Amino acid sequence: MSSKRLPRALAVTTTLVTMVSANLLMVPRPAHATFGTADIKPIESNIAAKPWAAATAATGSSNARLAIDGDPSTSWQPGRAGTRQWLTVDLGGTYDNLRKVKVMFPDRGVAHRYVVEASSDGRRWKTIADRSRNRAVSRGEVHLFTRSGTRFVRLVFTGGQDRARAGVSELQVFNYLRDDLTLGADLSWMDDVQDQQYWVDPLAQDRGAGPHLLDVAKDRGMQHTRLRIFNEPRSESTGQPTPIPRQGPERSLVSAKRIKQRGMGLGIDFHYADSWADPSKQPKPRAWAELEFADLSRAVYDFTADYLKRLKRQGTTPEKVAVGNEIINGFMYGSEAAHIGTTNPPYFVDQANVYQSQPGGGLLWKYWRSTDPVERQLYDQSWDRFTTLAAAGIKAVRDASPTSKVEIHVIVDKDKLAKTMEFWNQFLTRVKAKGQNPDVLAISYYPEWHGTPEALDLNLNTMATTYPGYEIDIAETAYPASGGDGSPLPNSPYPRTIQGQADAIRRVFQAANDVVDNRGSGVLVWEPAGYQPMFRAVPGLANTWEPHASINVFNASRAKYILQDTVHTATVVGAAPKLPSSIRMLTTANNTITRVPVRWQPLPPGATDRPGEVTVTGTTRTGPVTAVIDVVTGDGEHDLTTS
Repeated sequence: MSSKRLPRALAVTTTLVTMVSANLLMVPRPAHATFGTADIKPIESNIAAKPWAAATAATGSSNARLAIDGDPSTSWQPGRAGTRQWLTVDLGGTYDNLRKVKVMFPDRGVAHRYVVEASSDGRRWKTIADRSRNRAVSRGEVHLFTRSGTRFVRLVFTGGQDRARAGVSELQVFNYLRDDLTLGADLSWMDDVQDQQYWVDPLAQDRGAGPHLLDVAKDRGMQHTRLRIFNEPRSESTGQPTPIPRQGPERSLVSAKRIKQRGMGLGIDFHYADSWADPSKQPKPRAWAELEFADLSRAVYDFTADYLKRLKRQGTTPEKVAVGNEIINGFMYGSEAAHIGTTNPPYFVDQANVYQSQPGGGLLWKYWRSTDPVERQLYDQSWDRFTTLAAAGIKAVRDASPTSKVEIHVIVDKDKLAKTMEFWNQFLTRVKAKGQNPDVLAISYYPEWHGTPEALDLNLNTMATTYPGYEIDIAETAYPASGGDGSPLPNSPYPRTIQGQADAIRRVFQAANDVVDNRGSGVLVWEPAGYQPMFRAVPGLANTWEPHASINVFNASRAKYILQDTVHTATVVGAAPKLPSSIRMLTTANNTITRVPVRWQPLPPGATDRPGEVTVTGTTRTGPVTAVIDVVTGDGEHDLTTS
């Protein structure tokens, strides 16, 4: 991420009490964030609708995908009648936190008999819903279940009454945020704001958590904090040492203690630079700039190992260590920068006789796919140098802090997934040949540079399925709560508002959680106290900051309860429907399914006077429910009651 901070938003509106939706949330009791409003619902994702999911059937497989296309007006119909029919959805990989299946049928006014089964391998099946003796007329049903390691969901028809044909309009399978998906932030700028106070609710008598930034971060649900490490902090323009060496090794030791004192996870992000390192600039540290390549490699190892040992000695062993920051174009540039055409940072160019005097680890992408032997050799040599340095860093982590996971962090620029996949192919092949291997493959995601949320889904899934031996992380993301007259950022559907900020970050959490085989391991928001901030300065209180309501996304994205949120039933023309007095509810803490009372709104006058569909809303103590009522002509054949 670039070093340029966006201006902090100064609010002129009246401070409001946060209104957080009661729908299925798990929100702790301490004081809520006070500035703005955000309705944040738990993440619920229909994996069957993802592009990597597939559907097959006993017959009529050519139109099986119509059952997972999200359009109830289309449906899978079997290729022939009179045989045992089934429809199977392959979710593309296993998931541990699937909790709900929604089934809809194309025919109204009939009773469907079926079972729903789940499987990890497509061979051994467990029944998760049995409606083989159903006599109740309805167009569908919501089934709650708990089964880890589910990849396949199958609906098998077991027969039906006279007019009940096999066929499925929608088979939806819902995923929920896993407890082991780590949510947190890079809060390195805590080193810069020691004189500022942060409170959850600074205007209340009980101000809530504070006064340190980390106190509020932990209270609001952040579990993990990353710290970037500059070798010897220097001005990005002049290259001179900064008066206060913020985010350098010494000061970051203090920050690491603060993180661990609060029981939060710690990540270390080695920039291997004295100033900002990102895809457009990767300067060597000044102390290493004139080293011959073999000595540079030893310096990487020694610096990494020595610093991790210092962290361990003070009781702050990191859970994760990134060897480099956004290194899609390599790192620690040297003499190869002349081929790259590097123009940043200014001191790297102005002092080229120092910084570009020896080879470094910059990649020569301009020669990718070249058929010229000389250019191809230059490309391969740059990869060899880069991965030699990276392998030295990985080995240092393994030797000095073997319990820490090693992360390699890159980007996927908009419409440039092929470049990132070439990076992983070259990098992993070469570092493994050098005896090293990371644990985590990570990317940054900022929609203005990296594409739509759907592109993020595709990028993560491609990485996960191509390289199944690794965890997948989103090491950086952010979204603004103001600016642009509230219009969305490029490639994003979310407005630049507090609600939009919450929704955009929630969507990134969802993308990580939806990675196949539960391989998405975490999401970090980048510098939420300074860049596209989730905090604001409190008017009238000097050096005092409070969070936006959007910060509750860390807690509120996890479901505590999952409801049977849709009830399908039927009634004959002119008759009032029989709606259930209670519905099923799954409690995620103990995986139990119980029933909760529901209070229904009255039907509008004349709602059942003619055939059609009527919807009614209901309320429970944990969220809303919808009843979908088919009004059908009565013929006396079916039991029009709920099962």
